[in-house]
Amino acid sequence: MSDLSKQSDALTETTHDQLPSTEHNPDAQVEQEAPLVEHLRELRDRIVKALVSVVIAFVVLFPFSNTLYSVLADPLMSHMPEGTNMIAIDVASPFLIPLKLTLMVAVMVAIPWVLYQIWAFIAPGLYQSEKRLVMPLVASSTALFYLGVLFAYFVVFPLVFGFFTSVGPDGVEVSTDIGRYLDFVVLMFFAFGITFEVPIATYILIITGVASVEKLKAARPYLVVAAFVIGSILTPPDLFSQTLLALPMWLLFEIGLLAGQHRMKSKEAGV
Repeated sequence: MSDLSKQSDALTETTHDQLPSTEHNPDAQVEQEAPLVEHLRELRDRIVKALVSVVIAFVVLFPFSNTLYSVLADPLMSHMPEGTNMIAIDVASPFLIPLKLTLMVAVMVAIPWVLYQIWAFIAPGLYQSEKRLVMPLVASSTALFYLGVLFAYFVVFPLVFGFFTSVGPDGVEVSTDIGRYLDFVVLMFFAFGITFEVPIATYILIITGVASVEKLKAARPYLVVAAFVIGSILTPPDLFSQTLLALPMWLLFEIGLLAGQHRMKSKEAGV
């Protein structure tokens, strides 16, 4: 038993000596911590670069704050009765609301650079096939978001505001508060911007195998109903605005479905 115990102790010591120990080897611990520190530093630098781009855009746009708000208010002002204007309820609103709008526009202008910083940070950890897929998706999703905002401004706003200002009872003067108007249009911008991301979401569901083309086609009636439900939540409580959001959502779903179907056929063909 004594010999057996000695052999066991010797084996334990040998195994312990073979295992890497950060206690006896401080350099190994430093090497393990170094990559994490470098990643954190890179993340910090990317965040700073993104924030700097927003600040630069804001500084450039700040002198045009009032002009930006006038452009934003044009779809409503063009349909308001002659001689009427928008109002500012709060004392500081004439200064703060255009400033708030300018910051929002600065963020939207800087979005491509911000997304690039995100992409540059995660790209080293991706496979080559993933890199080929992610960058086009980021670019297309950004373009579709902008397209949704433009669609809301040039198509939806003139129709919606023309409808709202024409259905009021006689004797009621239309005088919209500038702060409430900004909140309304920003909500509409995000609603339509996110809605225009539907083809990207559909495409990703298909190529990742989460949902097949056949299942999505079978679920089409439910998706159409869901589009109108989402439209009723994100837009003012009238059928007109809901339809203007639901129909593009449905059409964009069909576009994403066709793109995903084409990609899967190309993949099966080995292209």
